[in-house]
Amino acid sequence: MTLLSQLRVTNARNLQVLRNSTFAEISGSIGDLGTLLPLLIALTLHSSVFLSSSLVVSGIANIATGLYFGVPLPVQPMKAIAAMAIGSNYSKEQTASAGIMVGALLAFGTVTGLLGWFAAVVPIPVVKGVQVGVGLSLVLSAGAMLLQFPTSSWPDDERWSDNLVWVLAAGLLVMFTTLPTGMKRARRFPTALCLFVLGIVFAMARLIEARQGGRPAPDNALPRVEGWQPRLLAPSFDDIFDVGFWTALGQLPVTVLNSVIAVTSLSADLLPSVPAPSTTALGYSIAAFSLVGCWFGAMPICHGSGGLAAQYHFGARSGASVMMLGAFKLVVGLLFGESLLPLLHRFPRAFLGVMMLAAGLELAKAGESLNRDASDLWLLDDVDGSRLGCRPLDDAEREKRSIVMLLTVAGLLAFQDTAAGFLLGMLGHYMLYPPTWPRPGDSNVSGVSRRRSWWRRRSGSPSPDDERQSLLEQDPERES
Repeated sequence: MTLLSQLRVTNARNLQVLRNSTFAEISGSIGDLGTLLPLLIALTLHSSVFLSSSLVVSGIANIATGLYFGVPLPVQPMKAIAAMAIGSNYSKEQTASAGIMVGALLAFGTVTGLLGWFAAVVPIPVVKGVQVGVGLSLVLSAGAMLLQFPTSSWPDDERWSDNLVWVLAAGLLVMFTTLPTGMKRARRFPTALCLFVLGIVFAMARLIEARQGGRPAPDNALPRVEGWQPRLLAPSFDDIFDVGFWTALGQLPVTVLNSVIAVTSLSADLLPSVPAPSTTALGYSIAAFSLVGCWFGAMPICHGSGGLAAQYHFGARSGASVMMLGAFKLVVGLLFGESLLPLLHRFPRAFLGVMMLAAGLELAKAGESLNRDASDLWLLDDVDGSRLGCRPLDDAEREKRSIVMLLTVAGLLAFQDTAAGFLLGMLGHYMLYPPTWPRPGDSNVSGVSRRRSWWRRRSGSPSPDDERQSLLEQDPERES
């Protein structure tokens, strides 16, 4: 299929889904705000990025990925870089250097095929463990945000718009409209859209309150049309190869595991009727926007399984949702730019925390399908590649796969590091599924056949008949 044909098919589906579920697509498009807004605001307040450039670049990325992939693929800040930039007060040049280095390394891995190879050898239980671990990390982060509220702050004090009462109200709304209670009409309610609109109203009211009674301070200024004024950064040699390189090394495992491998797997689970984004395409996507956008002071961006789960949870089912979000961010960034910061800074954390909590739970649910219909269990038709069913598992196999997934989750949560969880999961996998190497009498078997046999052993699904058939294809004389 040519690129033009693919775009035509993808966007015909985007338009159909948008027509059938307009409000669900709009609501789902902003389901990831619980992750996006806190990091974007913090990076801007620390002068680590330009708010206007971040909105414009991420908006263009949303539109492009929606057009090409046709799934609600999120555009998020690179979390490890954001954490380092906020904690160490990185300058815009240093933050840009880290994003550029990640983009360069990811581009190298994609072009050389290393990224595809790495994705192919990572077992599905480890991928599921990364998804569950990242989801639970979002839950913990949401809990930390919500626990900062005083026990009583309604209705008299200055926190009238951001308190535990609104946490409870938003939480009940999310539960009522998203839990599988059988009430289809309630589940179609645009929850995230309503929380976003109400949050903007509250933020504007608080901003107006802050301006009353005296001369407005710079951080109390109302949004105004000022236009985007792109500025090209010039990182120094030390910025790129000192700060940028070492920060990129901390971000790269997170990007490869959570933004590439986990996204491909989760997309196939959530939207099985839509072709999942390939690891190669995701690698090029992240690399391109990192290598271009960071030079203008935009936040380093990637895709994330947590954002995909969040947007799916709140109703998004196609690329139309993120295209609408991208158009909104693009217009807002081009018109208002940095003047939006005082307003966004007052967006209620009660709503952000509840949305982040729901997103984390949706992502953690990915572990449920590990032993039921995970992608490595699919039985595919040899002719058209259609899915025929799933390979059955015995109790011992289920236990092994669950142990590997839980080891990955435990390492990620214990060390708060995706790479640590990945290494612990891989170690457990190879202890439970030790690789088999060619026997002395199999010296005439080709490398391809050996790798296939090793892959079946490694994935926990050895098939002696398949191995025998593979050997016969390479050496017909074995039949005798």
